[in-house]
Amino acid sequence: MATSTPTPVEIIESGDAALRVVAGSPDREANWTTVHSLAAWLEAAGADGVHGAVPTYDSLLVEFDPYITSARQVRAFVLLGMRQLDYLGAPTRAPREFNVPVVYGGEYGPDLERVAEHEQLPVEEIIALHTAKSYIIRCLGAPAGSPMMDGPDFPLPVPRLKDPRLSVPAGAVSVAGRQAVIAPAVAPGGWCVIGQTPLTVLNATKEPLVPYQPGDVLRFHQITAEEFPLLAGRELEARQ
Repeated sequence: MATSTPTPVEIIESGDAALRVVAGSPDREANWTTVHSLAAWLEAAGADGVHGAVPTYDSLLVEFDPYITSARQVRAFVLLGMRQLDYLGAPTRAPREFNVPVVYGGEYGPDLERVAEHEQLPVEEIIALHTAKSYIIRCLGAPAGSPMMDGPDFPLPVPRLKDPRLSVPAGAVSVAGRQAVIAPAVAPGGWCVIGQTPLTVLNATKEPLVPYQPGDVLRFHQITAEEFPLLAGRELEARQ
C-alpha cells in the first residue's frame, strides 16, 4: 500500500521493519533534495524505535524496530516530516569541496583504454572530461561509504565489466553507466577503473569513517605516477 502527499512521494512498506519513501517528481534534483532533506529531518527530530534513514538518489529507507513502534506510526512520522519541509522549506548546508588527485591509466587505471575505445575518444579526452567538472555526492554506497556521483559527460554510458574483479584497491576511481565513484576500501567491483587516488579516503579510527557526506562536492585533477608515492597516506580533506 502506498500513500501520496502533495510533494509527490510514495510511502511503501519494505518488510516488517522498514518503509521506503520514493519521490515522484519529474525533476531529478527536486527528488534528490526531498529525500535527503527528509532524512536529515528524521535524524534530527528523532522518534522512538526509528533507528535509520538512508537516502539514495530519489528514495529513502526508514528503518525501525517493530517491537517498539509500528509501520503505521512511522508512516505518520514521515508524513509529519514532509509537512514540515513543505512549510519550512528544505534545510540548507554549505557544501564542502574536496580536491582529489588521480593517476590515470596504466596499473592505476587498467580500464582507461577500454573506456576510451567504447566512447570512441582519445584517452586524453576521457581524462579531460573526467576532470572537467565538479561532482555532487548524491549518496553513500557500498562498500564503506563510497561517494556515488553523477558521471562525466561522456557521449555514451559506460558498460560494467563482464567479469567483475575480485579485488579493487582502495582509492580506485571508477565509472559505470552515467555514474562515477571512488572506492574507499579494498573490495570486489565490476565498474571500469580509470585511475586511482593516493589519498586515504576511509579512516577506521574516526567517526564518521569518511570525511564527506551527500551534498558535498568532489573535483578530480590529474597527477603523474611519480607524484603518487609522495601523496600516499595523506587523508582526503575538505578545502579550507
